[in-house]
Amino acid sequence: MARTGTTDVLIVGAGPVGLSAAAELRRHGVSCRLVDRLPARLPYAKAVGIQPRTLELWDRMGLVRAVLETAVPMRGQLTYVDGREAARIDLALPPEVPYGFAALPQYETERLLEEYLAGLGTAIERGTELVSFGQDPDGVTAELRTASGAAEELRVRYLIGCDGAHSIVRKTLGLSFEGGAFPATYMLGDVVAESDWELPEGYALRSEHRGADGSTDDVLVCIPLPGAGRYRMSMMVPPELTAPANASDGVTHGLDGGQGPDLSHLQAVVDRLAPGPTRLSGLRWSSVFRISHRIVDRYGEGRVFVAGDAAHIHPPTGAQGMNTGVQDAVNLGWKLALVVRGEAGPGLLGSYDAERRPVGEEVVGRTVRHSTQGFETDPDDPRTLLLREAQLLVGYRNGPLSGVPYGPVGAPQPGDRAPDCTGLTTPIAVHPFRLLDVLRGHPGHVVLLYGPEGAELAAAATEASACGGLLPLTVLAVLPGETPGEAPGEAPEGAAEGATGTTGSGADAAGSTPPSPPPDLGVPAYRDAAGEFARLYLPDGGTGFVVRPDGQLAARFPLGGTAAALSGCLRALSVPLGNPSAAV
Repeated sequence: MARTGTTDVLIVGAGPVGLSAAAELRRHGVSCRLVDRLPARLPYAKAVGIQPRTLELWDRMGLVRAVLETAVPMRGQLTYVDGREAARIDLALPPEVPYGFAALPQYETERLLEEYLAGLGTAIERGTELVSFGQDPDGVTAELRTASGAAEELRVRYLIGCDGAHSIVRKTLGLSFEGGAFPATYMLGDVVAESDWELPEGYALRSEHRGADGSTDDVLVCIPLPGAGRYRMSMMVPPELTAPANASDGVTHGLDGGQGPDLSHLQAVVDRLAPGPTRLSGLRWSSVFRISHRIVDRYGEGRVFVAGDAAHIHPPTGAQGMNTGVQDAVNLGWKLALVVRGEAGPGLLGSYDAERRPVGEEVVGRTVRHSTQGFETDPDDPRTLLLREAQLLVGYRNGPLSGVPYGPVGAPQPGDRAPDCTGLTTPIAVHPFRLLDVLRGHPGHVVLLYGPEGAELAAAATEASACGGLLPLTVLAVLPGETPGEAPGEAPEGAAEGATGTTGSGADAAGSTPPSPPPDLGVPAYRDAAGEFARLYLPDGGTGFVVRPDGQLAARFPLGGTAAALSGCLRALSVPLGNPSAAV
């Protein structure tokens, strides 16, 4: 067996989750190898929905523009019951949320991630399979079988299993995978609905037939895809295509390798359930699939971790699965990068399970409930339901990395998603920036210091910059916007309540006086010209915020306590303060 040396991280499985893990590691400068047993990318639109929160993460990576140029918008869903329209859901998010819902076939998502990863110097090793692995206190030894059939032994510091519902990584670790399976079998098809079918552009369709007892006995779900009239359709499978599940590990989930439906099978269901007549054509692919709901008892052990379908599987209701897996990968990726680079202690990696497993449990439970009982039975109000489906409410307030709460009721706290906002200006740029524009390209933690220019803000900037020797930090200042006629450097009255100052173009209400330049604080500074930062972050006077690499808040603190707050934040990351060989 050939021994090929070492790399920092081995990632098994090159679906969206494995690709995202590799992308996050590589953008943080960590070496990795990404292997997949399949010889080529599969041409299936398995996962289709892209959630707004995932788009925010891809924005931070610098990937989002390519996604937006390829995907189609998801504007809502129409629900029909027994031939009559029963509900219409419009996917309208608050105006400060930068991205809406999108639809993109999984093979296109994988292509874009693969191209992004190639730009970072890493390629997928196709036809390469993980055969076995063992770990010890210093690393992991993995046995691979390459495309040529040769055996290879690889020594790595960490291993991530993104190898799906039948994960060899999960099985080798001995993780439990408790849950159950849905009795029904479904079929999928990627087809074109001819132009005589008048569905609103960007809307999905769910059409049901209910039996005498009120239960659903026939269903058609159509999700728009890129391409004129193209949809991913799913429906119950006819008896002639139903085959007994044949999963050797008892996990009956995903596409079936048996006989798939042809166009006539799909057309028959459309004829029964579509709200209007249409003819299907252009069948790109089809398959039978089954659904289980399971989750592991822990997201890893020692130096080996699982993410995505290797950790949790559930009904595709609400397009939660792939997005949850991508967010698993990003959460784990930045933490592994800190540990591999020696900037954090290995204790940090325990926060991956502590933060992400509760999210996985909630998603599995919610999707099973929605699949069996319907969205209309959800106890949340419509706004909260929509934000949760968009995965904008995922948070870790009770997690091990969340700092002490600070500020008024309703303010975003450590563990919450850091809100995006618009209207950040500089004297040079003609157009205002969004906060995501400012964060993009900064892979590590970002410290945002909000307050009027003066001694307190300058001192906080100096203290925060000094902490950069302990952990890679980007320090930025956000100053309140100016109101017309205000003296330079004077904070606008009511800024903390979200009062609007100058317009986004940098002119005052009369268009005559540009804002004064931010002071020289030794760090980049922006003005909150539209008052959006103050409205969404609710600073209590001079306030600092730490934004994690995954876009969650790590800390919130008064500017007078900047040094203490950042030291506490770094300790929470197990950062070796002043001693690279010892973790705090």
